[in-house]
Amino acid sequence: MSIQKVRAYMEPLGIADRIREFDVSSATVELAAVAVGVEGARIAKSLSFKVNEEPIIIVAAGDAKVDNAKYKAQFHTKAKMLTHEEAHTLIGHDVGGVCPFALPENVKVYLDVSLKRFETVFPAAGSDSSAIELTCEELERYSSNFQAWVDVCKGWQA
Repeated sequence: MSIQKVRAYMEPLGIADRIREFDVSSATVELAAVAVGVEGARIAKSLSFKVNEEPIIIVAAGDAKVDNAKYKAQFHTKAKMLTHEEAHTLIGHDVGGVCPFALPENVKVYLDVSLKRFETVFPAAGSDSSAIELTCEELERYSSNFQAWVDVCKGWQA
């Protein structure tokens, strides 16, 4: 199970004990917000896409939606999300637990600026019933294969 992979990944970083596991599902932004006890916008959702046949993850605020024009300007291709099967095979985490940790080396991680308005955010930790609270700086530092902060989302600005 990939929560064990994430826990093993975080152990040497000294943050494995910060992983929270729930008795309820946290597979969607809405469910995760209830499980964690915060507004949905603070849930850091990990969205998986294909760019030039390579998988990438964009981590965005729970209330943000990918803006196709911004995505195309950033990645020079149309936004194409991975299927559930592709996410499992290429990312190593199942949908609902996709996160930017313990990833294969070819999976690049991008963090969307929609997260930066929060002191801390809550990405999943490899399962559909887990999360970890991190500052944006920690999220950048601990994400596997972090590439850059990007601005590819809409709908979150006041």
